[in-house]
Amino acid sequence: ADSLPLLQEYSNSIAFDWQLAPYDIRGSIAHVTMLGECGIISAAESEQIRAGLEQLAQEAVEGKIAFSLEDEDVHMNVERLLHEKIGPVAGKLHTARSRNDQVALDMHLYVREQCSNVISDISAFQKVLVTLAEKHLEVIMPGYTHLQRAQPILFAHHLLAYFWMLERDCGRFSDCQKRANQSPLGAGALAGTTFPINRKRTAELLEFPSVYPNSLDAVSDRDFVVEFISAAALTMTHLSRFCEEIVLWTSGEFRFLRLRDTYSTGSSIMPQKKNPDHAELIRGKSGRVFGALISLLTTLKGLPLAYNKDMQEDKEGIFDTVKTLRGALQIMAGMVETAEVRSAQMRAAAGADFSNATDMADYLAARGMPFREAHEVVAKLVAHCAENNTELIKLPLEFLKKRSQLFAEDVFQALEVQHVVDRRISEGGTGTSAVKQQLLSARELVSKKS
Repeated sequence: ADSLPLLQEYSNSIAFDWQLAPYDIRGSIAHVTMLGECGIISAAESEQIRAGLEQLAQEAVEGKIAFSLEDEDVHMNVERLLHEKIGPVAGKLHTARSRNDQVALDMHLYVREQCSNVISDISAFQKVLVTLAEKHLEVIMPGYTHLQRAQPILFAHHLLAYFWMLERDCGRFSDCQKRANQSPLGAGALAGTTFPINRKRTAELLEFPSVYPNSLDAVSDRDFVVEFISAAALTMTHLSRFCEEIVLWTSGEFRFLRLRDTYSTGSSIMPQKKNPDHAELIRGKSGRVFGALISLLTTLKGLPLAYNKDMQEDKEGIFDTVKTLRGALQIMAGMVETAEVRSAQMRAAAGADFSNATDMADYLAARGMPFREAHEVVAKLVAHCAENNTELIKLPLEFLKKRSQLFAEDVFQALEVQHVVDRRISEGGTGTSAVKQQLLSARELVSKKS
């Protein structure tokens, strides 16, 4: 049997698109202003409608608007509320407009603003990373490949790797904002309108630099929503990678970091446990954003022009994406900023597992031995050390000279962890001088955003 309540609940969008109310009202104020200026409605009617909308805008800010499921979406709810305030003249607001270009406009305004919000959140986290890197510039840790200790690096160098990832993320949201910053208003249902409207005027009032040149494209385009969620998915990927490292670093096997209690919880049965729950949650919640991206792409891929009801499915995904991403960025900033850096454990790990072996090979190569031969010599020395539970730096010089006469007393200086790090002076390398240059560039970028 037909179930009208179920059908209504399934098709209505007010349960989630109420979040667009401030944007919807702002767009309506611009639209009715233009209608009055173009003489499509009288100046008095335009002013009366605008005053009513401005009251609603204030009530929306104060959370005083009560939305009804009887009115299926945010647009119909706003129109009903306006009618309750100013009477039948409210019906003239929808002159020369369709809900198709109206909802497209709301989404443009929403995404444009959220791009700015996310860029601000990313920049705040970047500032934390730079400050932490500056504070711990002398701390040495192991660098890893395949999760195996590879070469010692500066902890600051590791932090700055995430800074530059996030800088690219900022660039993606900035690019997305450029394409979201275009007005679809005036496209009507799909074919424009017979009224002598001024699309450029509404664009100007809403601070859009341009309008869509094609009315079909204007109402059917959701590329900018896909772009936003795509950029969010990549940002969440970066945060998830960092969270994975935080989970590892706070474990008993690593002990590189200790999180403040605010960002960790105890076990329900094991009193000694301190679980990095927020890092794990951010890592897990990345899947929500990936899902939103695939969902929207799937929704759009088979839609003919122009508007289709399927496009209602663009909203819940982006609303959840914004909430998930902004929460993750803000929590990450606090979690990283307040973490205790355990420099002694990091340095001890950096000096273990023959992480200076490459430098010994470089030492021989710099003295004329072909690198492949040097690699083989050092590999045999590493095997000897492993069998005898010792380190390369502890091998007697006489023993080394039996393997190659190129070894001299200065080889031991070359194998010191600090020396190993500081010799990486190439641009972008982990040497202290190179990292200081990185920090200067990073700090300059942060300062420009402040």
